[in-house]
Amino acid sequence: MKSYTQHTPNELLALVAQDNEAAFAELYDRYWKKLFVIAFNRLRDTAAAEDIVHDVFAGIWSNRQTQQIDNPENYLAVAVKYAVLNRIKKTILEREKLAQMAALTPVMENQTETALHFKKVLERVHQEVEQLPARCRLIFLYSREAGLPVKEIAKRLHLSPKTVENQLGKAIRQLKVATKSLLHSLL
Repeated sequence: MKSYTQHTPNELLALVAQDNEAAFAELYDRYWKKLFVIAFNRLRDTAAAEDIVHDVFAGIWSNRQTQQIDNPENYLAVAVKYAVLNRIKKTILEREKLAQMAALTPVMENQTETALHFKKVLERVHQEVEQLPARCRLIFLYSREAGLPVKEIAKRLHLSPKTVENQLGKAIRQLKVATKSLLHSLL
């Protein structure tokens, strides 16, 4: 096997452009440690630094026939620096996205949980309204659902306004007792 240790970096690149794997191996052996140090000093992550150096050399090999590189040592150092910056930028964006998702998740979960609690409370209220005595239920429904004032309800049912108020109070007390435990679970 021919040794390429005496070749200049530009001569090695010319041989790499001709699909010479041994010249590529020499180029890699010559510069990988320097490039690794550049990447590691910025990232402080051995695996990430190795990945970046590998990716830069993989790019050299895959574009070997079309690249025009005048100063290989500078080119490789700059390529590593840009790859590091891209990795840092990508990491920052991923962290920001995760932080946004984490910030939204509890809010969404809380909204869903709150909606479910309110649904349960409403179901319980409807059940309790159905269990009220007939006249009490009718007065409550006229008041809450139809929105009629006490005097109008008293007139329609031929009752005194005081009786209507008493029946409304009775209905509300019964509903409070029945829904109290569900309401406390919301807090």
